[in-house]
Amino acid sequence: MSDNTPVAPGTPEPYDAVVLAGGAARRLGGADKPGVRVGGRALLDRVLTACAGARTTVVVAARRSTARPVRWTREEPSGAGPVAALAAGLRLTTAEHTVVLSADLPFLEPATLQRLLAALRDTGADGALLTDGGGRDQPLVAAYRTGALRRELAALAAGPDGLTGLPLRRLTGALRLTRVPDPLASFDCDTWDDIADARARIREHGHVLDEWISAVKDELGIDLDVDTGVLLDLARDAAHGVARPAAPLTTFLVGYAAAQGKGGPEAVAEAARKAAALALRWEEENNGGGTGKSDAPSAPDAG
Repeated sequence: MSDNTPVAPGTPEPYDAVVLAGGAARRLGGADKPGVRVGGRALLDRVLTACAGARTTVVVAARRSTARPVRWTREEPSGAGPVAALAAGLRLTTAEHTVVLSADLPFLEPATLQRLLAALRDTGADGALLTDGGGRDQPLVAAYRTGALRRELAALAAGPDGLTGLPLRRLTGALRLTRVPDPLASFDCDTWDDIADARARIREHGHVLDEWISAVKDELGIDLDVDTGVLLDLARDAAHGVARPAAPLTTFLVGYAAAQGKGGPEAVAEAARKAAALALRWEEENNGGGTGKSDAPSAPDAG
């Protein structure tokens, strides 16, 4: 059953996600493309992070370890192609809108998906898809009306050969589409040169720290958004006011203290505030501050 409740302005569009991750990766020599790491994270995990706002996420592929829980399914027969895989994934969705993604999109972001969903809502089209730098349609970076997909899949399945081996254009060609240009988010990794390019861009596109933090959180199984600026300021204060090795040790202790208290981002910020104040007091003391008579213990009254 779909939820037709109107979405208030500014509210993220509700959606389900279907991620197709079972291709043969022939241009990668048959490598396990969803598991190839870019910026320290598997390509599939990067895509799953981008669509973490989905009510249900279905991955069409053999089961594997992933950074967050998903539902799994396979096309019938295995290797029957993207249209059959999409039909299999769609059977497990219930939302009115479905985001359909490949598993090799290293630069996909949640905001991109919301742009696609907004375009779908505002235009009344059956689907909204990204176009790459050459203006080519990318039907596996797209948001669709679930009912429209089911309608056209049913029509194709009724044909003499069913869905096996059909190219995606047979499906999307029957839909009314709107297009959203985005050369970066639509960048996919089909070859080893693409993988190398993506890895280089990760270090060059100005967000290497964010990429590193995301990779560490995935590796440690942490889902916590913190103000990295606060922690960096704390590290600076500890290094400057105490000693350089104090920076990593202090930030570790702040994280440990927040975890002991079972707190979230607010607990981290409060622990960082206390530690930063301590580092400043330490610096003042080492610089000769706080040596006035008012800071000395009071002498006992003469009796």
